[in-house]
Amino acid sequence: MSLHSDVIPSYNPPDFRRPKLAAAPAAKTAPAPADGVLPENYHATSNHPEYVHLGGGEWLLAPQSRMDCVMVLRDREIDVVEPRRVRRGDQVVIGRTENGEEGIYLHIGGFLNLAEPFADKFSFRSRGTRETPFSRSYDELYQVLRHDRDHGYIVWVLGPAVAFDMDCRNAMQGLIEAGYCHALLAGNALATHDLEAARFRTGLGQNIYTQAIMPMGHYNHLDIINQARQAGGIPQTIEKLGLDDGIMYACTKKKIPFVLAGSIRDDGPLPEVIPDAYQAQDAMRVHARKATTVLAIATQLHSIAFGNMVPSYRVEGDGRVRPVYFYVVDMAEFSVDKLANRGSAQAVGLLTNAQDFVVNLWNHLKKLG
Repeated sequence: MSLHSDVIPSYNPPDFRRPKLAAAPAAKTAPAPADGVLPENYHATSNHPEYVHLGGGEWLLAPQSRMDCVMVLRDREIDVVEPRRVRRGDQVVIGRTENGEEGIYLHIGGFLNLAEPFADKFSFRSRGTRETPFSRSYDELYQVLRHDRDHGYIVWVLGPAVAFDMDCRNAMQGLIEAGYCHALLAGNALATHDLEAARFRTGLGQNIYTQAIMPMGHYNHLDIINQARQAGGIPQTIEKLGLDDGIMYACTKKKIPFVLAGSIRDDGPLPEVIPDAYQAQDAMRVHARKATTVLAIATQLHSIAFGNMVPSYRVEGDGRVRPVYFYVVDMAEFSVDKLANRGSAQAVGLLTNAQDFVVNLWNHLKKLG
Protein backbone atom coordinates (compact mmCIF):
# COMPACT_ATOMS: atom_id res chain seq x y z
CA MET A 1 0.00 0.00 0.00
CA SER A 2 1.57 3.27 -1.07
CA LEU A 3 1.80 6.29 1.19
CA HIS A 4 -0.62 8.38 -0.85
CA SER A 5 -3.24 5.72 -1.33
CA ASP A 6 -6.93 6.11 -0.68
CA VAL A 7 -6.08 5.83 3.02
CA ILE A 8 -3.60 8.69 3.39
CA PRO A 9 -4.62 11.87 1.52
CA SER A 10 -2.17 13.76 -0.65
CA TYR A 11 -0.79 17.10 0.45
CA ASN A 12 -1.53 20.26 -1.54
CA PRO A 13 1.33 22.73 -0.96
CA PRO A 14 0.83 26.49 -1.23
CA ASP A 15 1.15 28.19 -4.60
CA PHE A 16 4.07 30.52 -3.98
CA ARG A 17 3.56 32.05 -7.43
CA ARG A 18 0.56 33.95 -6.09
CA PRO A 19 1.40 37.66 -6.30
CA LYS A 20 1.26 38.24 -2.55
CA LEU A 21 3.62 35.35 -1.80
CA ALA A 22 5.84 35.99 -4.81
CA ALA A 23 6.42 39.51 -3.46
CA ALA A 24 6.99 38.39 0.13
CA PRO A 25 10.23 39.52 1.79
CA ALA A 26 12.73 37.10 3.26
CA ALA A 27 11.99 36.20 6.86
CA LYS A 28 14.08 37.87 9.52
CA THR A 29 15.79 36.34 12.52
CA ALA A 30 17.19 37.73 15.75
CA PRO A 31 19.61 36.13 18.21
CA ALA A 32 18.30 34.77 21.50
CA PRO A 33 19.71 37.10 24.20
CA ALA A 34 20.19 34.30 26.74
CA ASP A 35 19.47 30.61 27.30
CA GLY A 36 15.71 30.12 27.47
CA VAL A 37 14.99 33.74 26.55
CA LEU A 38 13.44 34.77 23.23
CA PRO A 39 14.14 37.92 21.22
CA GLU A 40 11.45 40.56 20.86
CA ASN A 41 8.79 39.88 18.22
CA TYR A 42 9.58 36.12 18.10
CA HIS A 43 7.23 34.02 16.00
CA ALA A 44 5.27 31.36 17.94
CA THR A 45 4.35 28.28 15.91
CA SER A 46 1.11 26.36 15.50
CA ASN A 47 0.83 22.67 14.67
CA HIS A 48 -0.07 23.42 11.04
CA PRO A 49 2.48 23.48 8.19
CA GLU A 50 4.52 26.69 8.41
CA TYR A 51 6.87 27.99 5.75
CA VAL A 52 9.75 30.44 6.04
CA HIS A 53 10.92 32.49 3.04
CA LEU A 54 14.71 32.35 2.75
CA GLY A 55 14.72 34.79 -0.14
CA GLY A 56 14.78 34.46 -3.90
CA GLY A 57 11.53 32.51 -3.93
CA GLU A 58 12.88 29.71 -1.73
CA TRP A 59 10.30 28.73 0.91
CA LEU A 60 11.30 26.19 3.55
CA LEU A 61 8.71 24.02 5.34
CA ALA A 62 9.28 23.49 9.05
CA PRO A 63 9.68 19.69 9.29
CA GLN A 64 7.87 19.39 12.62
CA SER A 65 5.81 22.32 13.73
CA ARG A 66 3.91 22.19 17.03
CA MET A 67 2.05 24.46 19.39
CA ASP A 68 3.73 27.38 21.17
CA CYS A 69 7.29 26.75 19.99
CA VAL A 70 9.70 28.89 17.98
CA MET A 71 11.64 28.36 14.78
CA VAL A 72 15.42 28.49 14.93
CA LEU A 73 17.22 28.82 11.61
CA ARG A 74 20.37 26.70 11.43
CA ASP A 75 22.30 26.62 8.12
CA ARG A 76 19.15 27.06 6.05
CA GLU A 77 17.31 24.41 8.05
CA ILE A 78 14.48 25.00 10.51
CA ASP A 79 14.54 23.55 14.00
CA VAL A 80 11.28 23.92 15.93
CA VAL A 81 12.07 24.06 19.63
CA GLU A 82 10.39 24.87 22.94
CA PRO A 83 11.39 28.29 24.32
CA ARG A 84 13.11 26.68 27.33
CA ARG A 85 15.44 24.84 24.94
CA VAL A 86 16.58 27.93 23.01
CA ARG A 87 20.24 28.78 23.57
CA ARG A 88 21.93 32.17 23.60
CA GLY A 89 22.76 33.26 20.06
CA ASP A 90 20.27 30.94 18.33
CA GLN A 91 18.81 32.71 15.30
CA VAL A 92 15.09 32.79 16.10
CA VAL A 93 12.61 33.60 13.32
CA ILE A 94 10.75 36.82 14.16
CA GLY A 95 7.42 38.17 12.90
CA ARG A 96 3.84 38.04 14.12
CA THR A 97 1.99 37.81 10.79
CA GLU A 98 1.39 34.52 8.95
CA ASN A 99 0.27 35.39 5.41
CA GLY A 100 3.67 36.16 3.92
CA GLU A 101 3.96 39.80 4.98
CA GLU A 102 7.07 39.01 7.02
CA GLY A 103 8.23 35.96 5.08
CA ILE A 104 6.22 33.50 7.20
CA TYR A 105 3.29 31.56 5.78
CA LEU A 106 0.85 29.35 7.72
CA HIS A 107 -0.85 26.76 5.48
CA ILE A 108 -4.01 25.24 6.91
CA GLY A 109 -5.61 23.73 3.79
CA GLY A 110 -2.96 21.25 2.76
CA PHE A 111 -5.04 18.12 3.26
CA LEU A 112 -8.41 19.45 2.15
CA ASN A 113 -10.10 17.51 -0.62
CA LEU A 114 -10.38 20.23 -3.23
CA ALA A 115 -12.85 18.13 -5.21
CA GLU A 116 -15.44 18.28 -2.42
CA PRO A 117 -17.94 21.13 -2.59
CA PHE A 118 -17.60 23.82 0.03
CA ALA A 119 -19.98 23.42 2.95
CA ASP A 120 -22.70 25.93 3.63
CA LYS A 121 -21.69 28.75 5.95
CA PHE A 122 -24.46 27.62 8.32
CA SER A 123 -25.23 24.00 9.11
CA PHE A 124 -26.39 21.87 11.99
CA ARG A 125 -24.19 19.41 13.90
CA SER A 126 -20.89 20.72 12.52
CA ARG A 127 -18.79 19.37 15.42
CA GLY A 128 -18.67 16.10 17.34
CA THR A 129 -20.97 15.68 20.35
CA ARG A 130 -22.64 12.78 22.16
CA GLU A 131 -25.23 12.75 19.34
CA THR A 132 -22.67 12.42 16.56
CA PRO A 133 -22.60 9.14 14.62
CA PHE A 134 -19.03 7.90 14.44
CA SER A 135 -19.32 5.17 11.79
CA ARG A 136 -17.17 7.02 9.27
CA SER A 137 -14.56 7.85 11.93
CA TYR A 138 -14.29 4.17 12.85
CA ASP A 139 -13.98 3.09 9.22
CA GLU A 140 -11.24 5.68 8.66
CA LEU A 141 -9.47 4.56 11.83
CA TYR A 142 -9.46 0.89 10.79
CA GLN A 143 -7.84 1.80 7.47
CA VAL A 144 -5.32 4.19 8.98
CA LEU A 145 -4.24 1.69 11.65
CA ARG A 146 -3.79 -1.12 9.13
CA HIS A 147 -1.71 1.21 6.96
CA ASP A 148 0.38 2.63 9.79
CA ARG A 149 1.01 -0.74 11.39
CA ASP A 150 3.49 -1.34 8.57
CA HIS A 151 4.18 2.17 7.23
CA GLY A 152 3.82 4.53 10.18
CA TYR A 153 4.27 5.03 13.91
CA ILE A 154 1.23 4.44 16.13
CA VAL A 155 1.31 5.98 19.60
CA TRP A 156 -1.19 5.10 22.33
CA VAL A 157 -1.81 7.50 25.23
CA LEU A 158 -3.64 5.51 27.90
CA GLY A 159 -5.43 6.28 31.14
CA PRO A 160 -5.85 3.65 33.89
CA ALA A 161 -9.44 2.87 32.87
CA VAL A 162 -8.00 0.69 30.09
CA ALA A 163 -6.51 -1.63 32.75
CA PHE A 164 -9.60 -1.88 34.96
CA ASP A 165 -11.53 -4.30 32.73
CA MET A 166 -10.48 -7.84 31.83
CA ASP A 167 -11.72 -7.76 28.24
CA CYS A 168 -10.18 -4.34 27.63
CA ARG A 169 -6.77 -5.45 28.94
CA ASN A 170 -6.93 -8.56 26.76
CA ALA A 171 -7.87 -6.46 23.73
CA MET A 172 -5.09 -3.93 24.34
CA GLN A 173 -2.62 -6.78 24.74
CA GLY A 174 -3.83 -8.18 21.43
CA LEU A 175 -3.42 -4.84 19.65
CA ILE A 176 0.15 -4.49 20.93
CA GLU A 177 1.11 -8.04 20.02
CA ALA A 178 -0.43 -7.66 16.56
CA GLY A 179 1.78 -4.65 15.77
CA TYR A 180 -0.74 -1.84 16.25
CA CYS A 181 1.39 -0.05 18.86
CA HIS A 182 4.84 1.43 18.34
CA ALA A 183 4.98 3.43 21.58
CA LEU A 184 2.92 3.73 24.76
CA LEU A 185 2.56 6.89 26.85
CA ALA A 186 0.86 6.88 30.24
CA GLY A 187 1.22 7.74 33.88
CA ASN A 188 2.09 5.70 36.92
CA ALA A 189 -1.53 4.55 37.34
CA LEU A 190 -1.94 2.72 34.02
CA ALA A 191 1.18 0.63 34.51
CA THR A 192 0.52 0.05 38.21
CA HIS A 193 -3.03 -1.16 37.79
CA ASP A 194 -2.13 -3.27 34.78
CA LEU A 195 0.55 -5.03 36.83
CA GLU A 196 -1.91 -5.27 39.72
CA ALA A 197 -4.36 -7.01 37.41
CA ALA A 198 -1.68 -9.39 36.18
CA ARG A 199 -0.67 -10.26 39.75
CA PHE A 200 -3.94 -10.13 41.71
CA ARG A 201 -6.68 -9.97 39.00
CA THR A 202 -7.83 -6.67 40.52
CA GLY A 203 -7.83 -2.98 39.64
CA LEU A 204 -7.78 -0.73 42.69
CA GLY A 205 -8.87 -3.76 44.67
CA GLN A 206 -11.84 -4.69 42.47
CA ASN A 207 -11.96 -7.91 40.47
CA ILE A 208 -11.30 -6.91 36.85
CA TYR A 209 -14.15 -9.12 35.58
CA THR A 210 -16.86 -9.09 38.25
CA GLN A 211 -15.89 -5.69 39.73
CA ALA A 212 -16.41 -7.22 43.16
CA ILE A 213 -14.39 -5.61 45.95
CA MET A 214 -11.82 -8.10 47.17
CA PRO A 215 -10.87 -8.45 50.87
CA MET A 216 -7.90 -6.18 51.61
CA GLY A 217 -7.80 -5.40 47.89
CA HIS A 218 -6.97 -1.76 48.53
CA TYR A 219 -3.44 -2.97 49.34
CA ASN A 220 -2.93 -4.69 46.00
CA HIS A 221 -1.70 -1.73 43.95
CA LEU A 222 0.62 -0.67 46.77
CA ASP A 223 1.97 -4.21 47.05
CA ILE A 224 2.73 -4.47 43.33
CA ILE A 225 4.49 -1.08 43.39
CA ASN A 226 6.58 -2.24 46.34
CA GLN A 227 7.43 -5.50 44.59
CA ALA A 228 8.40 -3.62 41.43
CA ARG A 229 10.63 -1.25 43.35
CA GLN A 230 12.20 -4.23 45.07
CA ALA A 231 12.77 -5.98 41.75
CA GLY A 232 14.21 -2.83 40.16
CA GLY A 233 11.81 -2.31 37.27
CA ILE A 234 8.80 -3.51 35.32
CA PRO A 235 10.56 -6.15 33.15
CA GLN A 236 12.27 -7.59 36.23
CA THR A 237 8.93 -7.71 38.07
CA ILE A 238 7.25 -9.52 35.20
CA GLU A 239 10.03 -12.10 35.12
CA LYS A 240 10.33 -12.51 38.89
CA LEU A 241 6.59 -12.93 39.49
CA GLY A 242 5.96 -14.93 36.32
CA LEU A 243 3.35 -12.48 34.99
CA ASP A 244 2.14 -13.48 31.55
CA ASP A 245 -0.66 -11.14 30.46
CA GLY A 246 -1.60 -7.50 30.13
CA ILE A 247 -0.45 -4.25 28.62
CA MET A 248 2.97 -3.91 30.23
CA TYR A 249 3.67 -7.59 29.65
CA ALA A 250 2.93 -7.15 25.93
CA CYS A 251 5.11 -4.03 25.69
CA THR A 252 7.98 -5.81 27.43
CA LYS A 253 7.65 -8.93 25.28
CA LYS A 254 7.43 -6.96 22.02
CA LYS A 255 10.08 -4.43 23.12
CA ILE A 256 7.64 -1.53 22.68
CA PRO A 257 9.03 1.68 24.23
CA PHE A 258 6.90 3.30 26.91
CA VAL A 259 7.06 6.62 28.74
CA LEU A 260 5.47 6.89 32.19
CA ALA A 261 5.17 10.53 33.27
CA GLY A 262 4.88 11.19 36.97
CA SER A 263 2.38 13.42 38.77
CA ILE A 264 1.98 14.84 42.25
CA ARG A 265 -0.60 12.25 43.29
CA ASP A 266 1.42 9.15 42.35
CA ASP A 267 1.76 6.25 44.76
CA GLY A 268 5.23 4.78 44.79
CA PRO A 269 5.89 5.34 41.97
CA LEU A 270 7.07 2.48 39.76
CA PRO A 271 10.82 2.64 39.02
CA GLU A 272 10.35 3.66 35.37
CA VAL A 273 8.14 6.65 36.17
CA ILE A 274 9.86 9.94 35.26
CA PRO A 275 9.34 12.34 38.18
CA ASP A 276 10.57 15.53 36.47
CA ALA A 277 7.87 17.06 34.25
CA TYR A 278 10.34 18.51 31.74
CA GLN A 279 12.30 15.26 31.47
CA ALA A 280 9.01 13.47 30.87
CA GLN A 281 8.09 16.06 28.23
CA ASP A 282 11.42 15.49 26.47
CA ALA A 283 10.88 11.71 26.54
CA MET A 284 7.35 12.08 25.15
CA ARG A 285 8.60 14.43 22.43
CA VAL A 286 10.78 11.65 21.00
CA HIS A 287 7.58 9.83 20.06
CA ALA A 288 5.68 13.00 19.10
CA ARG A 289 8.26 13.54 16.37
CA LYS A 290 7.73 10.04 14.99
CA ALA A 291 3.96 9.77 15.40
CA THR A 292 1.72 9.28 12.40
CA THR A 293 -1.38 8.18 14.34
CA VAL A 294 -2.18 8.85 17.99
CA LEU A 295 -4.96 7.26 20.04
CA ALA A 296 -5.53 8.95 23.40
CA ILE A 297 -7.88 6.93 25.60
CA ALA A 298 -9.60 8.16 28.79
CA THR A 299 -6.86 10.50 29.99
CA GLN A 300 -7.61 14.19 29.75
CA LEU A 301 -4.31 15.63 30.97
CA HIS A 302 -2.10 13.31 28.93
CA SER A 303 -4.32 13.72 25.84
CA ILE A 304 -4.10 17.50 25.97
CA ALA A 305 -0.40 17.53 26.81
CA PHE A 306 0.61 15.16 24.04
CA GLY A 307 -1.82 16.73 21.59
CA ASN A 308 -0.02 20.04 21.95
CA MET A 309 3.31 18.33 21.18
CA VAL A 310 2.16 16.63 17.99
CA PRO A 311 2.16 18.40 14.61
CA SER A 312 -0.79 18.03 12.26
CA TYR A 313 1.57 16.77 9.55
CA ARG A 314 4.77 14.83 9.08
CA VAL A 315 7.49 15.19 6.43
CA GLU A 316 8.55 11.72 5.29
CA GLY A 317 12.12 10.77 4.43
CA ASP A 318 11.46 11.26 0.72
CA GLY A 319 10.10 14.77 1.33
CA ARG A 320 6.43 13.90 0.95
CA VAL A 321 4.03 15.35 3.49
CA ARG A 322 1.27 13.36 5.19
CA PRO A 323 -1.27 14.14 7.93
CA VAL A 324 -0.84 13.01 11.51
CA TYR A 325 -4.08 11.52 12.85
CA PHE A 326 -5.10 12.18 16.44
CA TYR A 327 -8.07 10.37 17.99
CA VAL A 328 -9.38 11.16 21.47
CA VAL A 329 -11.65 8.57 23.10
CA ASP A 330 -13.53 9.76 26.17
CA MET A 331 -16.98 9.90 27.70
CA ALA A 332 -17.03 13.70 27.56
CA GLU A 333 -16.25 16.38 25.00
CA PHE A 334 -13.81 18.22 27.27
CA SER A 335 -10.55 16.77 25.92
CA VAL A 336 -11.42 17.39 22.28
CA ASP A 337 -12.76 20.87 23.02
CA LYS A 338 -9.63 21.75 24.98
CA LEU A 339 -7.35 20.49 22.22
CA ALA A 340 -9.29 22.42 19.59
CA ASN A 341 -9.17 25.55 21.73
CA ARG A 342 -5.40 25.10 22.09
CA GLY A 343 -4.95 24.82 18.34
CA SER A 344 -5.01 21.04 17.77
CA ALA A 345 -8.03 21.24 15.50
CA GLN A 346 -7.19 17.92 13.79
CA ALA A 347 -8.17 15.96 16.93
CA VAL A 348 -11.11 13.65 16.23
CA GLY A 349 -13.28 12.87 19.23
CA LEU A 350 -14.98 9.51 19.70
CA LEU A 351 -17.34 9.91 22.64
CA THR A 352 -17.75 6.45 24.08
CA ASN A 353 -16.74 4.16 26.90
CA ALA A 354 -12.99 3.49 26.77
CA GLN A 355 -13.26 -0.25 27.41
CA ASP A 356 -15.94 -0.72 24.74
CA PHE A 357 -13.85 1.20 22.23
CA VAL A 358 -10.68 -0.87 22.72
CA VAL A 359 -12.56 -4.18 22.67
CA ASN A 360 -14.55 -3.29 19.54
CA LEU A 361 -11.44 -1.99 17.79
CA TRP A 362 -9.51 -5.19 18.47
CA ASN A 363 -12.44 -7.43 17.51
CA HIS A 364 -12.65 -5.66 14.15
CA LEU A 365 -8.95 -5.50 13.38
CA LYS A 366 -8.23 -9.12 14.23
CA LYS A 367 -10.94 -10.15 11.74
CA LEU A 368 -9.21 -8.13 9.03
CA GLY A 369 -5.86 -9.74 9.84
